Amino acid sequence: MNPASIQDYEDRAADILPHDSLHFYRSGAGNELTLKLNKSAYDRIRIRPRVLQSSARRDLSVRLFGDEYSMPIGISPTALQKMAHPEGEVANGKAAASRKVPFTLSTLSSSTIEEVGKGMAKAPRWFQLYIFKDRKVTKELVQRAEKAGYRAIVLTVDAPVFGIRRADNKNRFMLPPNITFANMDDGKQQRDYGAYYDERSDPALTWDDVEWLLKLTKLPVIVKGILTKEDALIAVDRGVQGIWVSNHGARQVDSEPATIEVLPEIVAAVADRIPIIIDGGVTQGTDVFKALALGAKMVCIGRPALWGLAVNGQQGVENVLDILKKELDNVMAIAGCQSIADITKDFVAHESSYEKI
Repeated sequence: MNPASIQDYEDRAADILPHDSLHFYRSGAGNELTLKLNKSAYDRIRIRPRVLQSSARRDLSVRLFGDEYSMPIGISPTALQKMAHPEGEVANGKAAASRKVPFTLSTLSSSTIEEVGKGMAKAPRWFQLYIFKDRKVTKELVQRAEKAGYRAIVLTVDAPVFGIRRADNKNRFMLPPNITFANMDDGKQQRDYGAYYDERSDPALTWDDVEWLLKLTKLPVIVKGILTKEDALIAVDRGVQGIWVSNHGARQVDSEPATIEVLPEIVAAVADRIPIIIDGGVTQGTDVFKALALGAKMVCIGRPALWGLAVNGQQGVENVLDILKKELDNVMAIAGCQSIADITKDFVAHESSYEKI
């Protein structure tokens, strides 16, 4: 039976992936409250369709940072994708290229910046970056991304230290022997993921380091990991080109809000000065529609792409993207939207607004 939903892909991936890899991809911080919230918060938002709006023709295309995409759905950075499929990030990137959506490569990927760039040819792609204690290593990563044709730097700012992931600790997760952090050729490829990260991360980072990065590269800098209007305003004032609303897949600290819960306050604070991207908990086209209605310009998926990758490599990821596109197109037709620009906050309401009925 062909998978007909993202949940079908996750169920199939659960049967295929090794135990440790599956639970590494699935795990969240602490008791995983935020992991659950990322999904359930979407369920509390209702869609308010308008009828007889002549939506026979629909255009899902969007333009962002100078590039045009087939739809407002992209692929988030996730680490170590070769644990899901031997071709890892290369297959994921090729799938994004074939569907004309943005792909973001993780610094802690199991394929190199150059391998993914070559596989995607001239298709737009972004590079996710950590500013490490060793600024020379950070600078070299940026330069490699620029040389390999990446179009933006996605700076992750919500991980000064590695989050407490009890599920990983219980499973005593270690990198498989055949998997490495392909971009980090420092001769210290230890198998403890958290310890590896904490040895290199810099908890002393400040907004001044963001300005350092802005001076280092001419590429657009998108700050990923924003959850408050206060930080969103600082990001705008510091001159970044985009904000990515994210809680790191609920993998950093438990009891953070779901990303869709904080999106409205950040959109209101930024007021269209720079684009806002969101990820976290997206599993249906209706989720994408809701995020767009609340002000996001691009909605990204991480785990769903991994499930597709595990099930059928590049084609599996393509099918995941096709499912989401079909679902988004369907809800646009029924709700009465001809283009992405038509999707406004008037099309959604929180469930609490119906409690008076």
